[in-house]
Amino acid sequence: MVTIGWNGELKSSSEAMVSVADHGFLYGMTLFETMRTYGGKPFLWERHLERLCSACHEVGIVLLLDKEKLHQHIQDVMAANKLSEAYIRLTISAGEQGDGLPTGDYTNPQVIVFAKPLPQLPGTLYETGKPLQLLNTKRSSPETVIRVKSGHYMNNIIAKRELGTYASALQGAEGLMLNAEGSIAEGVVSNVFWITAGQLYTPAIETGILPGITRAAVLELAEQQGIRYKEGAYTWSHLLEADEVFLTTSIQELVPVTLLCDVEQRQYVVGDGTIGRVTNQLLERYRQMTTSG
Repeated sequence: MVTIGWNGELKSSSEAMVSVADHGFLYGMTLFETMRTYGGKPFLWERHLERLCSACHEVGIVLLLDKEKLHQHIQDVMAANKLSEAYIRLTISAGEQGDGLPTGDYTNPQVIVFAKPLPQLPGTLYETGKPLQLLNTKRSSPETVIRVKSGHYMNNIIAKRELGTYASALQGAEGLMLNAEGSIAEGVVSNVFWITAGQLYTPAIETGILPGITRAAVLELAEQQGIRYKEGAYTWSHLLEADEVFLTTSIQELVPVTLLCDVEQRQYVVGDGTIGRVTNQLLERYRQMTTSG
């Protein structure tokens, strides 16, 4: 039976239950972080926790955490599930706060930790990459000035359902959403980058995207490697002109995109159909980060 971390305790999945009066259930007031471990430890842990705490402050959830105890709690959840490496999801649900929409802070949030095996990825993923499918579903505007990683995932689910209607989904494609202005936003579960004439591009936070942890790490690595980059508002045509395209997630790192597919199901090969030089350089440097302590 799966063991869940529940407010610092270990419970079976059948015991860990959220109240029907919890505002996470009633109104979607949940926040979360997904991380993967390297050497049994959550990677970029401090950054994930900082983003989570900032989001809690933004939406009025009073989160009092001892980060060392929480870190150990995650280790305990992994051990209880017999996992040496894991996909970690740390969720904060607002808790009960009476009927109706509150005007005050949430002072009794629920802290939930899931740990499961890392996904089995095709051995060729980091060589021949995956398709990126343009979607009709638009990225919703964020509820806050800067998008928080909220459990309110209806927009992403609708996008994922649309993705399943395209032939590219059978090839493991990721879906790409534009924002209401028609600018590239982000993937269903990823941030997007591309390289044109040696320069790195990615949508700016102002386009309404999630400020991804891996996204930020890649921009830092690019700067360290002397790779020029720009953040801005771009269109699908910019991707079609790119020499390289890749996606970032905390679980899958940097994944090359070697085929672009539009909503009419026209296909465009990126580069020579394999991982590009700059993408490979950044992926290697990222993986060096994961083993540097």
